[in-house]
Amino acid sequence: MYQEYMKQLPIPTLRGSVIPFTTWMGLGRSIKQLYGQPLHYLTNILLKQWDHLRIGSEDEHSSLDIIIHPSKAEATVWLIEELHRRTSSHHHIAKLWQSDPMHRSFIDSIIPESGSAP
Repeated sequence: MYQEYMKQLPIPTLRGSVIPFTTWMGLGRSIKQLYGQPLHYLTNILLKQWDHLRIGSEDEHSSLDIIIHPSKAEATVWLIEELHRRTSSHHHIAKLWQSDPMHRSFIDSIIPESGSAP
């Protein structure tokens, strides 16, 4: 059900805002708020992993929007999101959820604020 719903959500094609961000997860939160869409579980996990990859690097404490242009970063997130929405196996996601007792913390609400399906 989750994967089927996520497949139905259209990836925004018009992006006119430049979103400042300090972390990948922060960019993800801003994208969700700006576009009113959830991000896929796997995208949320990946953004967390990207933030953890910075730990110990020379630019660990630098704001990411200084390192990578916000437009490129947002486009990257949407590309990954599209891959996760269109190609992820619901069986694989279910196995990941079974092995991770905290998986719910990375699942965005899939119920639109207006209460209607896409």
